[in-house]
Amino acid sequence: MNFTVVRRAAIVALAALGLASCGINTIPTKEETAKARWADVEAAFQERANLIPNLAEVARGAAEQERGILTDVIEARAKATSIQVTANDLTDPAKMAEYQAAQSQLSTGLGRLLANFEAYPDLKSITNYQMLQGQLEGSENKVRIAIRDYNEAVRDYNTEIRTFPSAIGANVIYGSKPIVPYRAVTAGAEVAPTLDMTPSGSATVPPAAGANDNAPAPAATAAAN
Repeated sequence: MNFTVVRRAAIVALAALGLASCGINTIPTKEETAKARWADVEAAFQERANLIPNLAEVARGAAEQERGILTDVIEARAKATSIQVTANDLTDPAKMAEYQAAQSQLSTGLGRLLANFEAYPDLKSITNYQMLQGQLEGSENKVRIAIRDYNEAVRDYNTEIRTFPSAIGANVIYGSKPIVPYRAVTAGAEVAPTLDMTPSGSATVPPAAGANDNAPAPAATAAAN
């Protein structure tokens, strides 16, 4: 075989190996994974928002105070659903903070409303309300899991673009920017709520724990982002 051909083949192989070691494939792969996990976060929050009209119907049969809180919840829902964070916004801390603040406000309103409902034994005995409680608890668990998975994907991607040798490809080839993780503001917000469905039970929230950036999530009975 011609020596020149062999040398060129070796150069090409070395160049390919060098590009691979600079994250030419892993950087976009990890970025797309993080974006996909963010789509799961949005879907989980949307599922929670979709339950609020059903909660509104139950609240209308309660006392005046609950109807006042309901108004706050509906307004918070409108704001939370109006703020959209696209995949291109994930590197924008201000945009992410706005989204998290809106979701936190909605979580706070839901927590107040559910806590007030616990004062009505007759209301708690209604099958539709019990089913709705279970659905809300399930939606909060989905939010918690989706955010945990998103933050793990973000951690993996951010680590990749900041460490050698992938940092070379991130800066020279892609111009990559760190993606913003989803952070809880309230201590213990990463803990999913516990809703006691027994006739004499009351809604409780586990004791607050230190906030964990890798696994934060809003809770139905506690303020969260």
